[in-house]
Amino acid sequence: MTYYQRLRDLREDRDLKQIDVANVLKIEQTQYSRYERGVQMMGIDKYIVLARFYNVSLDFLTGLISTPEPLDRRK
Repeated sequence: MTYYQRLRDLREDRDLKQIDVANVLKIEQTQYSRYERGVQMMGIDKYIVLARFYNVSLDFLTGLISTPEPLDRRK
């Protein structure tokens, strides 16, 4: 699974719209759509915001691991 597929899956699993996540990131929905389609890469600052928002590790969010690990359980 690619990092951008993971972005879409996390959003859809929580029944959110792209505009909802865009608001969390303080960007336009069209910009977020580019991230989800893999057209443009997000900066690390956006990944950190989303990791906290979804309560998942950056490793999971970026596709380095396949099992979500909650941030609050990490050492």
